[in-house]
Amino acid sequence: MEVASAPKRVILHEDWASVAIGFTIIALAVGLFVLPAPEYGWKTGSELLSGVFSGANLGKIVAQFLFVYVGGMLGVVLTGGKLGSFLKGFPLLFLLTLFAQILAGNGFIKSLNLEAVIFSLLLGLIIRQVFELPAWFSAALTTELFVKIGLVLLGCSVIFSDILKNGTLGLIQSLVVVLSVWYFSYWLCRRWKIDEEMSFMLSSAVSICGVSAAIATAGAINGDSKKLSFVVSIVLIVAIPMMIFMPMLANYMQLSQEITGAWLGGTIDTSGAVVASGTMVGEKALEVSTIVKFSQNVLLGIAAFFISLYWTLTGKQSEGVAVEKPTVKIIWDRFPKFVLGFLVASLVFSFLLEPDTVKEVKGHLKNIQTLWFGLAFTSIGLETKFSDLFKDGFRKPFWAFLIAQFFNIIVTLVLAYLLFR
Repeated sequence: MEVASAPKRVILHEDWASVAIGFTIIALAVGLFVLPAPEYGWKTGSELLSGVFSGANLGKIVAQFLFVYVGGMLGVVLTGGKLGSFLKGFPLLFLLTLFAQILAGNGFIKSLNLEAVIFSLLLGLIIRQVFELPAWFSAALTTELFVKIGLVLLGCSVIFSDILKNGTLGLIQSLVVVLSVWYFSYWLCRRWKIDEEMSFMLSSAVSICGVSAAIATAGAINGDSKKLSFVVSIVLIVAIPMMIFMPMLANYMQLSQEITGAWLGGTIDTSGAVVASGTMVGEKALEVSTIVKFSQNVLLGIAAFFISLYWTLTGKQSEGVAVEKPTVKIIWDRFPKFVLGFLVASLVFSFLLEPDTVKEVKGHLKNIQTLWFGLAFTSIGLETKFSDLFKDGFRKPFWAFLIAQFFNIIVTLVLAYLLFR
């Protein structure tokens, strides 16, 4: 006789759980202790053994593991997930992410400016294409929780004063690019009869800030996880050749560092790839590209709010979600609470904390944020099977993304030239 499984005991919605864990991490960093960051840089085998695998560095890695392990356990308990599966599966997920960080720390790979999250994704993708994952391990891949915690912590890096200090040109460019590219992408998707749920996620990803925007939009509209995995994968895959070849193209066109930086920051969809490509060009290009990307990050919370509002007030629905009469309660229930955490963290670090405190803890929080994102991207790779992604109507979204990205490149180049020359 089959016994029905007990219902999940959900204490907090995943959004609120990510905010609670994120601000717990922030409070610990500000008030109690800062975990030392492990060192992953190496060039030779001897440096790998004496540096990365030294006793002191391994101690730092273990401390980080225990820190995120406890944070992840707390998230699983709060959201009513399968704690037993998480306890077994998370150490293996961490080891895969750690391997990706060690690969990215190699001197040659560093010279290519490839970040660890790219290797996290690629490693997960390779494993998933070759092996079928056991159910207990798949249950440990709480991807959205990892990403949402990372997004809350990302708010600590988006300092409003840094943006305002460097002028309003980046904000102007970001606003025009986001509106024009989002509308073009959405128009193209709908013309090709791509469903509205995919159209929203894809348009937000290509126009605002890539993975973060796709996830925020999916949260705002209760988006399908398979569609989100497709958008995230294509964003990260396309970002790699853009990161490498756009600086070369800018050099060929003899663009100034200011114009190049504004162009890179407005088109490349991941913050890490923006920093890497800006570094290839020069210090001024890096500064401008970072400010423009920060400007788009600031627009993320505003965009998620209006998308959530529109989706609810117009009676839209995601697959399998019944239409409900729009009310204030429904709007609030659907609104992605982790976006509020992102905005509050940014405001706190911009205006409430002392500059010395911000300087002391910002690097630590960035390191932990990168680790959460690394875990998330490893999970995304492990959940993504290409044979599933490119069937059932995913070919049109793939080409729509590429065309919209090309439109983004052209529009942003024109604006960068007009504003930053």
